[in-house]
Amino acid sequence: MSLIRFRSKCLARLRSLAVIKEMSKMISRMGVVSAMTMVSRIFGLFRDVMITAIFGASLLNSAFTAAFTFPSLFRRLLGEGALTAALMPNLSEEMEENGREAVFRLVNKTLSWLFVICVFLTGLAHVSFLWIENTAVLENRIVGAGLAKLVFPYIVPVCLAAVIAAVLNLLGRFAIPAMTAIWLNSCMMLSLGIGGWLWGDSDVQKMNFLCLGVLLGGILQFIVPSLALVREGWKPRLDFSVSPRLKSVLFLTLPGIYGTASHQINVMVSRFLALDFNDSGATLIYLANRLVELPLGVFTIAISTVVFPAMAQSIAQGKDSDFGSTYRRGISLSMMLTLPAAVGITLLAPEIITVLFERGEFSASNSNALAPILIICAIGMPFYAFVSIETRAFYSHKDTKTPVKGSSLALVVNLILSLSLLKIMGRIEALVIASNTAIVVQAVYMHLRLRQQSHSLRLIATPHSIKATRFD
Repeated sequence: MSLIRFRSKCLARLRSLAVIKEMSKMISRMGVVSAMTMVSRIFGLFRDVMITAIFGASLLNSAFTAAFTFPSLFRRLLGEGALTAALMPNLSEEMEENGREAVFRLVNKTLSWLFVICVFLTGLAHVSFLWIENTAVLENRIVGAGLAKLVFPYIVPVCLAAVIAAVLNLLGRFAIPAMTAIWLNSCMMLSLGIGGWLWGDSDVQKMNFLCLGVLLGGILQFIVPSLALVREGWKPRLDFSVSPRLKSVLFLTLPGIYGTASHQINVMVSRFLALDFNDSGATLIYLANRLVELPLGVFTIAISTVVFPAMAQSIAQGKDSDFGSTYRRGISLSMMLTLPAAVGITLLAPEIITVLFERGEFSASNSNALAPILIICAIGMPFYAFVSIETRAFYSHKDTKTPVKGSSLALVVNLILSLSLLKIMGRIEALVIASNTAIVVQAVYMHLRLRQQSHSLRLIATPHSIKATRFD
């Protein structure tokens, strides 16, 4: 009897050590992604400072910002968002069933078809922007359409790079994919700084060099991770054959695109209502979101990037208990990081706003109006991080329909509450309260649905779930 107890204690100790080892590995990977993301955000800040110093708040700068929104949206739809989420569980299954060669074949098929789609969209966009440029009367639309023609081809390399990054993450290579934004920001600064300084005689010519930097940065974003994947054994080639696994990627991607689009619609609803309410409303909400996106982006991107392939592999291996423990670790880490950040922003909101924004045309009254909006946005940070992990959990199960339903539910809640609270309160803070309430409803809905799919997904591990966990 004592030998049985001794053996049980030894096994429990080994499992505890395995949990600690797995946790340490995950934290190490998240640290790498966080560091690279932070560096890319700093480069992005330098880029914005440089562009603003050269162009100011001119029509040309505003037109570039609007034009660059189009390729950024398609990057989210076709690259880093829906397609990558649909691809990861299929890559994990290919890895478990047929090894790396099968993974690389699926990658070649996906890249080949994605290239055709992106080139087609680029041609269609070029024709559309050319028509706007030739028929528009307002100068801002003419300038914006002209710049959009220059930067829209950026979607081709950046969407292909997102697929390469997903494979590298699956193989445990997280640093290089996390550095992709650094290449973009570096190329934009170098192109504008060197090319614009040497050969840019006018603001228009300097802006053309900035657009050239966007395209060069996109190409570099694709080449660098591609070389890393080649070193892992990938042999790039065109392959337009259709396999059952490729069809699965397609069927998972389509609802994911809708889910991403619904989130963008949610953001647009808040901004347009804010714009209708008063002249400064949309600007104040935008600034508050930008401030909370810095810590939220760094922490959430790191955690979801590392947790997603781990959850997908657990599902592919049929290890539901490992999936549950990975999910809990992801949620726990996201709360450990976002909660203190939210508290810090809430307590220091006036000081942060004064230091960053209160100069020039941004007055003290603007700072006072922004402070409560920033505080409300900060309160919603943990829920956004929670939804991000939950969404990856559904994608690991190859379920893209439930996240779409959750996004649609949030959209309806946000719209109803925004109109109601704005009328009752008569203050711009009503829109932020509505969006926070919507994300809370979405988080609760998605977690309940996730619990229905897997009973191991308790936020607090039970003794039974700990006992059932195995680590290979």
